[in-house]
Amino acid sequence: MSLPICPKCSEDYTYVDGALFICPMCSHEWQDGEVSDELPVIKDAVGNVLADGDAVTVIKDLKVKGSSTPIKVGTKVKSIRLIYDAPDDHDIDCKIDGFGAMKLKSSVVKKA
Repeated sequence: MSLPICPKCSEDYTYVDGALFICPMCSHEWQDGEVSDELPVIKDAVGNVLADGDAVTVIKDLKVKGSSTPIKVGTKVKSIRLIYDAPDDHDIDCKIDGFGAMKLKSSVVKKA
């Protein structure tokens, strides 16, 4: 039997105790089929939990469509907004000086 991942922290160390699933990482308990109304956790490239309004730093050069200059390593991005139901992997909405509004993947940033 494959156990579900934790709906709160997305870890896969879930175990069963009676009728409950339990996550040892965040101590969240839930029943099978229970739908969580909590938002998923979005983490940066090094595992820090991100939140709306955080400042992040780009950790690798990023090519930008329609621009001849890339976003350089170390570029600081202020006041990010998280996107939870994005159809692609771009889960951060932000404005970058010199580039304007764009979406980034959380795997290419770290919390500043």
